[in-house]
Amino acid sequence: MSERIVVIGSCNTDMVISLERLPLPGETLIGGEFFMNPGGKGANQAVAAARLGGHVSFVAKVGLDSLGKKALEQYKVEGIDISHISTSESQPSGVALIMVDAHGENSIAVASGANASLGVKDIDHAKETIAQSAIVLMQLETSLATIEYAARIAKDMGKKVILNPAPAQVLPDSLLKNLYMIIANETETEYIAGIQITDMDSVARAADIISAKGVDCIIITLGSRGAFVKEKGRYHQIPAHKVKAVDATAAGDTFCGAICVALAEGKSLTEAVEFANRCASITVTRMGAQSSLPYRREIEES
Repeated sequence: MSERIVVIGSCNTDMVISLERLPLPGETLIGGEFFMNPGGKGANQAVAAARLGGHVSFVAKVGLDSLGKKALEQYKVEGIDISHISTSESQPSGVALIMVDAHGENSIAVASGANASLGVKDIDHAKETIAQSAIVLMQLETSLATIEYAARIAKDMGKKVILNPAPAQVLPDSLLKNLYMIIANETETEYIAGIQITDMDSVARAADIISAKGVDCIIITLGSRGAFVKEKGRYHQIPAHKVKAVDATAAGDTFCGAICVALAEGKSLTEAVEFANRCASITVTRMGAQSSLPYRREIEES
């Protein structure tokens, strides 16, 4: 039986244009294709976990507008508990503007809106649900003070607190000491460890620096090279699944949601990373954020 996962984070609507290449500064490119897709790293990870079989509660904030209402309706369809998604009366729902090139690379600008007002009171309202969970998953598209508070109370409750430190920024040791796991890409790892990633030796050195700050498990995602894992003094590199990438927008979010589902089902960390790699390999073959997230049956059939 899968234990409950609480995701705390952002809810956005992604407005996406696909182009042959990304424009240069000051340049206008004509001929792109446009579509809208529900997004936000918190929402993406919550939906990813739910589609993969997780029992998910989402703590977030939306605006009093059509984008927020549509997002809530979609989360219900996904089977996510939305009882802790509150509404801001003063801020609009978050929006992300995304450009994607023919090779799957993207450029993203975000207007946080209501996400920025997710506060300590919202976490307090979700305390009972957090107490009933096994895992709390967060990112960095909401207030850092709120994330620190949530990590502290969840750690005090004995929960596994997992942070995906995106977008990349320097993090205080007061947050890191309350984490069970960090799932970071190379850029995010450089910010946290304070060293440049140039090869696998520097990846291992960065993991050592982060673990010395109190984090039990470190996963550093390496794109097509897979993932590097440090778990209490043991090191592993787990290869990625080879596919033709179309859009990498939500691959990291899929990976994070999948890790949480696997751990909630009692899998080992190595098994969880292998499962997450399979899930992310499907995501990158599709356009969009939540529209690209796979279902459990697809993983079992792959």
